[in-house]
Order: sequence, then structure tokens, then C-alpha cells
Amino acid sequence: MNFKKHSDLEGKHAFLSASKYHWINYDEEKLSDTYLKYLATQRGTELHAFACQCIRLGVKLPRTRKTLNMYVNDAIGYKMTPEQPLYYSENCFGTADAISFNKNLLRIHDLKTGVSPTSMHQLEIYAALFCLEYRKQPQDIDMELRIYQSGEVYVHEPPSDDILEIMDKIILFDKRIDEIEMEG
Repeated sequence: MNFKKHSDLEGKHAFLSASKYHWINYDEEKLSDTYLKYLATQRGTELHAFACQCIRLGVKLPRTRKTLNMYVNDAIGYKMTPEQPLYYSENCFGTADAISFNKNLLRIHDLKTGVSPTSMHQLEIYAALFCLEYRKQPQDIDMELRIYQSGEVYVHEPPSDDILEIMDKIILFDKRIDEIEMEG
């Protein structure tokens, strides 16, 4: 049998895919809710790409209380780098939505396009990754972490001990993962 090529589908994933088989147990209401969340996630990805382009090009948005506008304008105002990967190892890395380090102040901003409750833990991990990658001691720098969501800006200045604890855990867990891989 000669199977059809479907080269246009390479790298794509269907919403109703076999690998995400849980949908076979959904009723129409659950399907609708799940698909709407999926669309919201796609929209969030597109908004992040749009924000990144605005920041890179220095294009400010109208000054309003809209989350996207506040995030873009602040990132431009603080001369931040958008979508910056932070790397410790193949086991631990991530991409900060916007980051800057200037005059001994680390700023990390995160754009949240959904309505689910958020946590500063993600930004604290980015701060720990920054310190590990760029060999900075958290107690020697100032930090301001911000989440932009639902027309609000949540600001957090983490204690250096909290960031040190995350750094230590990254180092410990990274070594443990390497050990497990060597054993396997």
C-alpha cells in the first residue's frame, strides 16, 4: 500500500489527536470549554509575538490600562530585551518575556494573557537562572519582578534568600537528573 504523504501536516498537531486521547470521554460542553481554552492559548502566543515585535522595534502602544499596552510600554521604557532565553543546563532553562540588567537592577516582566491565577515562582526561577548563567549573587543585586495581567501590574521584590534557595535546588536537581541518566 502506498500511504498518502500529508507533508502539509508535518509538525502540526490536531486538537482531536490520538496522542491527546482524553477527548473521547468529553461531552459537547467539555469539548467546547477545552477548545475555547486552546484558542485562548493560541491567542496568547500571538499576543506575545506581537508584544515582542513592538518591544524590539520600539513601537509604543496607546497609553491605557490595557495589559498588553502597559507591558509593551514599560518594557520599552526600561530598555528591556524581549523573549530572552536563560540557560543553566539542558535540564533547566527558560525564556523570560522581557528582561534587563542595568545599574545593578534585574528586571523581569511577564505578560499573562489568561485569567487563571498566577504565581511569582516562574519569575523567581528566571531570576535564579539569570544569576546562575551570569554569575551574579542575588544578595549583591536588586530585583524587581512584574506580572502584567487583567489590567493590573503585580510587583514583587524577592528576598535574595528565596532566589538562592531556587539556585541551590536547580544545581542539586540538575546533578540528580544527570546521575539518573548515567545510571540508565
